[in-house]
Amino acid sequence: MIVIGLTGSIGMGKTTTAGLLAEEGAAVFDADAVVADLYASGGAAVDPVGEAFPGVVKDGAIDRQALTQALRNDPEGFERLERIVHPMVAATREKFFADAEAAGTQFAVLDVPLLFEVGLDDQVDVVMVVTAPSDVQRARVLARPGMTADKLDAILARQLPDSEKRARADYVIDTSKGIEEARRQVRAALQDMRSSRS
Repeated sequence: MIVIGLTGSIGMGKTTTAGLLAEEGAAVFDADAVVADLYASGGAAVDPVGEAFPGVVKDGAIDRQALTQALRNDPEGFERLERIVHPMVAATREKFFADAEAAGTQFAVLDVPLLFEVGLDDQVDVVMVVTAPSDVQRARVLARPGMTADKLDAILARQLPDSEKRARADYVIDTSKGIEEARRQVRAALQDMRSSRS
């Protein structure tokens, strides 16, 4: 099984690319979706995060906006939050990959926005970075409900620059030329991976 680390800054088209990989038969582990489940009502992270950040639990679930505000007021809060959430995500990830390997899956995808930043790039076989020109990125992100230029800048400040991600990638997928061109690039990358293993 070939494990692909899929990453890219906000608004680059990573979710779309993960979908294209899934269409090609890859098993995709979406770290953001796992965190969303952990934060939802009944999720394993609700009580410990609620204790660490009083006032962020509403109706039995983590209120993402309240948590964002709490983190904005407490710069050290990110490390505290990561100490709670990362081990939970890691346990789910290990089971996912073990199940995929047992099922004979050829490609498994670790879809993590902060792949390099949290050091998970050393746990994958290849890294695929999703990119687009910065003007395209900003237009996509600022079109999202509730997004502002300040929020976007704060998010980007926590992420490695796109140029650095591309420099460290085994494969780069440019999503600025439409879905069919992105699909062509994904298929070419997977074919190259197959060839290099045969």
